[in-house]
Amino acid sequence: MTVSATMDNNTAVAGMNGPTLGDSEFGFLRTFVYEHCGISLGEHKRQLVQGRLLRRLRALKLRDFQSYCELLKRDPHGELGELASAISTNVTAFFRESHHFDLLTNELLPQWIAEKKKQGGRLRIWSAGCATGEEPYTLAIVLAEALEKHGNIDAKILATDLSPQALETAKKGVYPIERLEGVSAERRRRWFLRGEGEYDQFACVHPRLRELVTILPLNLLHDWPMQGPFDAIFCRNVVIYFDKPTKQRLFQRYAGLLPEEGYLFLGHSESMYGLNDSFDLIGRTVYRKRSA
Repeated sequence: MTVSATMDNNTAVAGMNGPTLGDSEFGFLRTFVYEHCGISLGEHKRQLVQGRLLRRLRALKLRDFQSYCELLKRDPHGELGELASAISTNVTAFFRESHHFDLLTNELLPQWIAEKKKQGGRLRIWSAGCATGEEPYTLAIVLAEALEKHGNIDAKILATDLSPQALETAKKGVYPIERLEGVSAERRRRWFLRGEGEYDQFACVHPRLRELVTILPLNLLHDWPMQGPFDAIFCRNVVIYFDKPTKQRLFQRYAGLLPEEGYLFLGHSESMYGLNDSFDLIGRTVYRKRSA
């Protein structure tokens, strides 16, 4: 089925299994998502948005996209998390982009722990856009191992995301066995508990990892309750959804929560080039805040 190249305000994207997303509704959604989430939706995303939001219409028992838009107008924040979950892709894995965790294990964590044992203070890492939790629990694994090896200090990981569904999975900490593909056999034995019975094909993160991770909802575009400082911030594969001005504001806010020589980790397809002069690139998508 094809869509005419000429479309007026009442024309909808063709669809066969439910309501279709017309120009006016898509225009409203584009503006709403940009203002509340910082995500830019091009025209080429229309069919994707329609397909993913159809599930929300069914869940909310709404007749069409106009009704959904009216719901957003009445209660912008009540549905925001669900909307963000629907239109974004939470692709993540344990030890994804493993070179970041190698840097933590071999250099940064031993250095930070030694400094804080000597000078006092606490170690804090923020996983911003934690999705379903694989990233913060990976951080917890390397942190727990470093604390055992180099000495115990006050160390915690903050994990935040806008998506309610993703956070629910992160809080449960239960994953299908195949999701542990990037975890070594030794670490699987040590840091995961194998399910039994109907949960035989699932694994649960060890309670020690849960102790290290605090999981909270947060919209990166809104106010941040935490004061910092963080020794490192992981914001990987998040800013790819944002336009240049939004990226610039976000990087500047991150700089405000990092001490001199604090670290910011980005995703493999992301760069800070031309967006902020507070950081130096020191490795693959690894940035260090400059000294004053």
